[in-house]
This record gives sequence, C-alpha cells and structure tokens, in this order.
Amino acid sequence: MRYAFVGLGHRVQLYIDALLGDWSDTGEIVALCDVNRTRIGYYLDRIGRDVPSFAPDEFDKMLQLADAVVVATVDATHARYVVAALDAGKDVIVEKPLCTTAEDCAAIVEAAERSSGRLVVTFNYRYSPRNSAVRRLIADGAIGDVTSVHFEWVLDTIHGADYFRRWHRDKASSGGLLVHKSTHHFDLVNWWLDDTAASVYARSALRFYGADNARARGLGDRPERAAGAPELGTDPYLLDISADPRLKRLYLDAEHEDGYIRDQDVFGDGVTIEDNMAVLVGYSRGAILTYSLNAHGPFEGYRVAFNGTGGRLELEVVERAWTPPRAAIDPTAADKAHAAGASERLVLHRHWSEPEEVAISSGAGGHGGGDVLMLNDIFRGVGDDPLRRQAGHRAGVAGVMVGVSANLSAASGAPVLLEDEGTRQAR
Repeated sequence: MRYAFVGLGHRVQLYIDALLGDWSDTGEIVALCDVNRTRIGYYLDRIGRDVPSFAPDEFDKMLQLADAVVVATVDATHARYVVAALDAGKDVIVEKPLCTTAEDCAAIVEAAERSSGRLVVTFNYRYSPRNSAVRRLIADGAIGDVTSVHFEWVLDTIHGADYFRRWHRDKASSGGLLVHKSTHHFDLVNWWLDDTAASVYARSALRFYGADNARARGLGDRPERAAGAPELGTDPYLLDISADPRLKRLYLDAEHEDGYIRDQDVFGDGVTIEDNMAVLVGYSRGAILTYSLNAHGPFEGYRVAFNGTGGRLELEVVERAWTPPRAAIDPTAADKAHAAGASERLVLHRHWSEPEEVAISSGAGGHGGGDVLMLNDIFRGVGDDPLRRQAGHRAGVAGVMVGVSANLSAASGAPVLLEDEGTRQAR
C-alpha cells in the first residue's frame, strides 16, 4: 500500500513511525501534505529520504500517488479531505473526531457509501485491554441487559489545560471538547452497548479557563503566550515548548510560516470552548447514559458504571494520580505511560453474589498495548475479532453526532432527537 499523509502535527507521528518500524513491510510513505513547510521538513528528516510534498490546494494531485490517505488535520477540515479521498476511490484512515458538524457527517456518509474505498476512524480507546474487557463482559451477559450507564471523565491541569493553549480552544475548529474529546467516550458507550443514541440533552459552561474567569478570580495580567514570558518555568499553566525538541521543531520553529501559536495562555482571550459539560443520552434500546467531562481536575482518569438486570459493572481508571507543578510545565509530562499512582480496577457485582475483581491483562505500548492492536488492524487488516473494534464511517458519525447534538442542546436548552442509528438529527 502507498500511504499519503495530510496534517503533520504531533499526532500523525504514531502512523508514520509505524510504517517506518514494525509495519514497514505493509506499505510505504509516498507523499506528505501540510500548510507548513517547516513541519513537512521535520517529517522528511524523520523518514530519512525525499518524499513528494504538497500544499493543501494540491491535495487532489497528491491523491494520484496514493492508495490510502491518513487524515490528521484540524478537526473542522477533516471532511474536505475525507470526502475528496473517498471520491477518488482511496482508503482513508482518519483521526477522531471524524468531523465536527452534522452537515459534514452527512457528506461523509454519502461519500463513503458511493466509494470503493474504505474508511477507518482511529478510536484507539476501543483497543485498550480494560475497555475491551468491559465490552466482552457486557456482550457475554454478565450483568444482563444494561439499563443505565454513569460515565465521568476528568482531565487534569496538564492534559486538560493543553486544549486551551492550542487551536482546540476555538470551537469553530474543534467542535469543542464535546466533539473533539468526548467523541472517544460516546463511541465507547455506543460500542460497549452495541447501540446508538436516540436523544441527547446537555448543559455546558466555561468556568475555569479563559480571560473572564481569570479576572473573576483576581489572577491579574497574564502573558498572551508562554514563550518569552518572565514567569516561564514557575507558572504551571505556561508550557515551555522550547524544552521539547519535537514540539519546538513542529510549532515554535514553524510559527513564522502560518502564525500558529502552540503555547497560548489558557487564561487569555479567544477561548470559545467549555471546560465543564454534562450530557444525558437515551439509547434506542432503552438504556440511559449520564456523562460528565471536567477539564481542570487535580488528577486524570475516568469512572464508568453499568447497571443491568443482572447486576452492576464498575471500571475505575487513574491515569495520573496528581499533577505536580513542575510536571505541568514540562511538555513531556503528557505521557501517562508510567505516571505515579496510575491504576485500573474492574469489578463485577452480580445480584446475590460477592463482588468479583476482573483481571485486566495489558501489553506493551500506549493504552496498555491497545495502540499496537489498532495499528495492526489498520496496516495488516482485521483478523478474527469478535469484539469488532475497528470503527467504520457509521460508527465515526454516531460518536460525533452525540457531541454535535450535545452542543446544540446546550445552546438551545432543548433535547435533540437522533435517527438512522444515531447518524442523523431528526427533522
């Protein structure tokens, strides 16, 4: 397979490194596309040979060189590249979220259903062993029919804050955290339950980050960005991207070309996304989901509980137990692979029985070995997988539409109804 890449930020390195490493026998990198020549140069150095490179307005020309395209651009631009690649008959691997609007969802569904190419959405959380264990237990009927789900996700002031430094802070670009981040979580629930959403009601607010909240708490004048700020190195909300060679080359050294500032102050002007969100989702077979996301927690992790006709299943994950100030300053701290205090616990409560702790077997690599499994499915093809972890276009759309509908509900104060297996808002 001949692979082309569009969008050369930090996330795409996972796929490029895979084709340079353990999956090098499955395909070759034949083209790169980005708005920024400096970022293209970073990946050319990483690849170690000359590869044809293109600007975004040359995307159709680039497609002629490839069998498949990996899309990792700004979320709001995904649909443009996905639809063009599918219409050219190419396979598409796209970072979540698949897109950010109901209109783009509809366009992608139409393109996917008329195309000879296949579309894969990279929901890596499906492959995490703990989440796969939950899917297996529910599918096996361990707690009977699921009646309700309570799902709480906490982002800390390392990971959560970072969304407010970069382009994600602009809702028009990211869809807000209910689309960019929560799409992961809504997809997990869809997949765990093997069901899709029928109704969505939500509330959301910006309560911690942003200039107005900073002034209300008396934080005083803030720098527009971390680079050059006198408080750099002491203020835990100012990220020093010059301290990380990769972030420096991808962003600090590249900003003269496109003006993109990667280290904006989280308490500055221009934040249009929310940091506290609550969603109530009704599923087509009757289950109810209560979901919350907080982006300024003192620790990072999630708790999810499933109530069923035969019992209850609880998963508690601590990805980082606390956030020391120095870690918040350090760009490498986002890696939670060996974070102090990290833990996971899956407990099955059957009616009339003592609780059973379910063992979770993890492998090497990111997300407990889940990234390796996902990459293998992408580049070698899906084998016998009763859990059906690889996600296609309809799963990608179903996850996005919960987030899009939650944004609409939060803005209007009214519930939003979905149809066609959760892929379209009811008229």
